[in-house]
Amino acid sequence: MSTMYITTQGATLRKTGERLIVTKGKDRLTDVPLIKVSQIVIFGKASVTASTVAELLEKQIDVCYLTQSGRYIGRIQPEFSKNALLRVEQYKAAVSPEATLKLARAFVSGKLTNLRTLLMRAARERKLSSCEKAAARIEAAIVSAKKAKTVDQARGHEGDGSAAYFGVFKELIANTKFTFDGRVRRPPTDPVNALLSLGYTLLANDLHAAVNIVGLDPYLGYLHAQEHGRPSLPLDLMEQFRPIIVDQIVLTCLNHNMLTPKDFTQEMGNVTKLTDKGRDLFLRQYEERKQAEFQHPILKQSITYHRSFEQQTRFLAKTLLGELSEYPSLAIK
Repeated sequence: MSTMYITTQGATLRKTGERLIVTKGKDRLTDVPLIKVSQIVIFGKASVTASTVAELLEKQIDVCYLTQSGRYIGRIQPEFSKNALLRVEQYKAAVSPEATLKLARAFVSGKLTNLRTLLMRAARERKLSSCEKAAARIEAAIVSAKKAKTVDQARGHEGDGSAAYFGVFKELIANTKFTFDGRVRRPPTDPVNALLSLGYTLLANDLHAAVNIVGLDPYLGYLHAQEHGRPSLPLDLMEQFRPIIVDQIVLTCLNHNMLTPKDFTQEMGNVTKLTDKGRDLFLRQYEERKQAEFQHPILKQSITYHRSFEQQTRFLAKTLLGELSEYPSLAIK
């Protein structure tokens, strides 16, 4: 099952028989079997018929709304899980400094481990000494994070490791038409940051959906501070996936010349956005990456990255319920 992306402005999604059809005027833009769709993501101004919304909710399919440039707005989702006992354990852990710290350490070490792996690969394949040095800094941050006495300390070590990683990220970009001087988030002011920001938004949305499926409260996390309206738990869970999903896609698109500077536009304030063509290509690459299979180190079997979003969330549920002694972040090799 995959995500259906609707990017055409003024388009309409409707269910006809057992198929989902996107039209604009008399033109049929997309026609796919309902059974193959796990989520709908709409960019900008497109509509969904009322009867289709009802059918999607019956089938447990989310409808996520983003701005045309990819900023998250909100979602229509099925009835909340009835697993209240799981959420009770989630709330208990959130008010336990010990439990919160243990989970925060796991999320940080999982992310940093995958950052380090990505850099070590680059150091071996392209003989980049700068990446090797940054990987050593990340390794030190991992060791420190595992010994953190507070959640703030864990966040600090995560920041140190991320700074080392993004300090050499430009070395991973072989395409000389693109430059990267550091992470710029809101708003992104260059093509590389525009890709990273869009990718992280898509990833957060997918983890939000996984959290809903498992029955956890998306607004109560452990590493990310609680703020009104902030989906802290999906943000916690997505940390381990940032380098192996989004960063890998960005590097693939740039280093394989799939995207060129013509696929980006700049608006007032140097705000950089993908063109419609560039965005559609990036979405295809994102979906392909999600459907790629890998050998899960804990399950000892081949699964898709998309399935691993839910699996890692279920591991968290088992940890909260006491079925696992500690949360096993997904660490690639």
